[in-house]
Order: sequence, then C-alpha cells, then structure tokens
Amino acid sequence: MFLGDLEDEEAMISTIGLTDLTDLLDAFPGLRELAMRGGEGLEFPLTGHEGLRVLRVESGGLPPAAAARIAAAELPALERLELWLGDEDYGGGTTIEDLAPLFTGVGKPALRHLGLQNSAIQDELAAELASAPVVGRLRSLSLSMGTFGDEGAEALLGGQPLTHLRELDLSHHFLSREMMLRLWTGLEPHGVRVNLTDRQEEEDDAPDWAEEPGRYIAVAE
Repeated sequence: MFLGDLEDEEAMISTIGLTDLTDLLDAFPGLRELAMRGGEGLEFPLTGHEGLRVLRVESGGLPPAAAARIAAAELPALERLELWLGDEDYGGGTTIEDLAPLFTGVGKPALRHLGLQNSAIQDELAAELASAPVVGRLRSLSLSMGTFGDEGAEALLGGQPLTHLRELDLSHHFLSREMMLRLWTGLEPHGVRVNLTDRQEEEDDAPDWAEEPGRYIAVAE
C-alpha cells in the first residue's frame, strides 16, 4: 500500500498531508508493505503491527513525534525501515533522542535494512550508529540523501565492524575524495558494496533549506 502517491507537478512533498494510521493498520492485519509520501499530520501507533515487513516514509519534513513513535513501535516482523527525516523548516527536526529506541533494536527483532535518510544530522546519526546494537543484525544501511560528510565517515570507520553488511548507501554526500577512498578500501574488499554516487560540492548558493552553508539535503520542499 502506498499513501500520498503525488508527484511534484501535483503537490510538493512538504504539502502532502497524512493522518493517524491506527485505524488503517488495525483494518489490514495482513498488510506486509506500507509506504507513504508526505509528513504533516502523520501519527503512528505505538502498538505497531504484527505482520508489517516493509515501512517507508518519504518526507521533506517528517514530524519528530511521528519519527519517535515509529522508532518505539512494536513491529516484530519488520525487515526494512526507511525514514526520510527531512528539514526542520518543512516540519522535520528529528533528534538522536527521538530515535533512541531504534538504535537498540527493541521491538524490531527482524530488522535487516535501516535507512535514516535525507536529513541535516547525518553525521550525528553515523556517530550514534557506530556503536548501536541494531547495526550488528543489519544486512544493509543507508545514510543517503543528506549532509553526510567526513565526520560521519570517520565515526563509522572508527566504530563497530561493518564488514557484515552487504551494502552501505551514502549517496548524495559531502565527502572528501580522500575519505571516499578510505571507505572503499576499508569495506569493499570485505564484500560490502559502498554507494558513494552523487557527490555534492559545498557551495555558497545552497538551497534555502540548507542547515549550514554549502550543505543541503536531497528533498525538502
């Protein structure tokens, strides 16, 4: 099931409204995959869903309360979780503390892919994930679409081993070429596919939603 399936010419992602998903999840106990586009108004039940295996939220500004409830929700069958956190100016602003239950993996024992994407705190997320228990059970990790840079990469390389991963997606990043080489040579010989496509240059004329000069997320308004 996909909610809010609208394109740019129909509605900007930051203006697509969602709703409380409690009744929908209760009505479809056999639901396996749920994706949505938008963010404003989204509420997710802490009781979660017994059978959901894939959950994806594409947002230019995911409300922090919604992100926190997804992180804390009981989703015992969930294998893939992808959250586009977005920008604070468009309703985002999720913090590390909001996502704390997700880093421990509590309530999501089957999780094998985690995407925390499209945010201005990618380096902070990387620092937290460097020692997060949930990483050990993952097959793939995505910190793409955001402001990921050398600080985040240094944290990942200096943290727990990532050689068990099949893929590390860091596309749309602000890494130096030296750090890109370190990631490739440190992980790819172990069978980890490191996606470093779409390298961004820090520029003075970054979009209005840029959290800091020269850096910006891939999708905001």
